[in-house]
Amino acid sequence: MKKSLFLYLTILGVLTALFTYMFLSKEVKYEQDRYKKTTAKLRDSINLLTTKLADANYFSLENNENAQNYFDSGSSNKTIAYEKLIPVVTEQLLDFNANPKGNPYTGQDQIGANKFIINKVKILNHRWIIADFSDGDIWGEVLLKYFVNNDESISFEVNQSLLYQKQK
Repeated sequence: MKKSLFLYLTILGVLTALFTYMFLSKEVKYEQDRYKKTTAKLRDSINLLTTKLADANYFSLENNENAQNYFDSGSSNKTIAYEKLIPVVTEQLLDFNANPKGNPYTGQDQIGANKFIINKVKILNHRWIIADFSDGDIWGEVLLKYFVNNDESISFEVNQSLLYQKQK
């Protein structure tokens, strides 16, 4: 009786070990396949987002080598680093928001009780800036020209401005 009990227990142990091995080996293969599929999807998503970001930043001073070369005149005393120029131009344009009548470079006169101020600025190249402005109720965009003068001051000129219809 003891021999048959040990035989049954041995067979049961071998079968349990066999089924456990098969289950775990299939689970590992399933997890590896799932990992490969997820990794492929994530790589595709990253590539798609990288492409979209490159397309969105096509018109920007950071990515426009011809516009960057405009600031490199060849002589060391007139060279302007565009990396340092971008925050300076943005800051100087946003400093005009402190004007009591609003930022004069929105191209719009004050309509209501609130003044127009510039919210976002994007420097497109060595000559153009696009900016978003609002007075809290009315929103618009403006296309500006900017110039870096010989004394390294920056001057702005409104090229075109538009207001969006007020949303109800």
